[in-house]
Amino acid sequence: MISRRKTIFSFGITAVLLVGLFLFSVNTGSLKVTPLELFKGLFIAYNKNVATIFDLRFPRVFIAMFGGAAMAVSGVLLQAVMKNPLADPGIIGISSGASLVAVLITAFFPALYFFTPLFAFLGGMIAFLLVYSLSWKGGLSPLRIILVGVAVNAMFTGLMSAFNSGTGSNYSGVASIVNANITMKTWDDLQTLLLYGVVGLIASFFVLGQCNLLALEDKTARSLGVNVNKSRIVISVIAVLLAGISTAVIGPISFLGLIVPHIARLLVGSNHKVLVPYTILLGAFTLLLADTVGRTIAAPYEISASVIMSVVGGPFFIILLRRSRQSYGQ
Repeated sequence: MISRRKTIFSFGITAVLLVGLFLFSVNTGSLKVTPLELFKGLFIAYNKNVATIFDLRFPRVFIAMFGGAAMAVSGVLLQAVMKNPLADPGIIGISSGASLVAVLITAFFPALYFFTPLFAFLGGMIAFLLVYSLSWKGGLSPLRIILVGVAVNAMFTGLMSAFNSGTGSNYSGVASIVNANITMKTWDDLQTLLLYGVVGLIASFFVLGQCNLLALEDKTARSLGVNVNKSRIVISVIAVLLAGISTAVIGPISFLGLIVPHIARLLVGSNHKVLVPYTILLGAFTLLLADTVGRTIAAPYEISASVIMSVVGGPFFIILLRRSRQSYGQ
């Protein structure tokens, strides 16, 4: 049982770290301004350097924060549905399914760009249903879900890469989705992400009680009047919506939905009414940190945030899999 003091402390420290990382990130690059100059340039008097930072860095920073929050919450919801701490939108193929559809819409139907998150959501749902149906064999084995998900993820990722190579990477929007590159994102991209993402995050707060009940045995939950199958479907749709939305804008980010919920549970416990709000903070911090590290560690060159997350998340996934083997590998 996590103490109330530890929970409040975790929220406070993470919020402070997020603000500090935000200030560091917007001031990292060839243009540098002091916090006072940044404040004056934003709210008091025009400053050319601040205006440039506002147009180029602010959208990227906000997209990283909001996309990280959405992907992390998606991971929490999927883990609640599957009762599997190894579930992640990237690992089980939801992100790659969403990004494949986003790539096709961006390449062939650019006029529908504003609706790309909706099409990405449909692609994520197709991938989710495919994994769920192929994993069913007299019941759902958590390990079978992971194995099937890895195969589906590899298939969709291969199709994306083949399309990107086959077109000679002529579509900059396609390449940015395939490579999960948020370098050139604009305020319009942020607006799209916010418009759909806020709906998904608000919806997630309405199913927190159901997520807690799904942690019980199905028989126990049903005895409490819970329609288990309906709850799983509703929560799954919200999770895929969040993953699809963020993937359509920032591309597939593996392991984010795995690492953040796991760390969050260690810090604030498994009560989803506390876990999900904290996951929003920690998810925003984690992806922004990965993006900031990616563009500073090898400056002036950049490493994609998805690469940073893969390098960190791969070993983390192996450790978690070994620790969970006895409980979830049967």
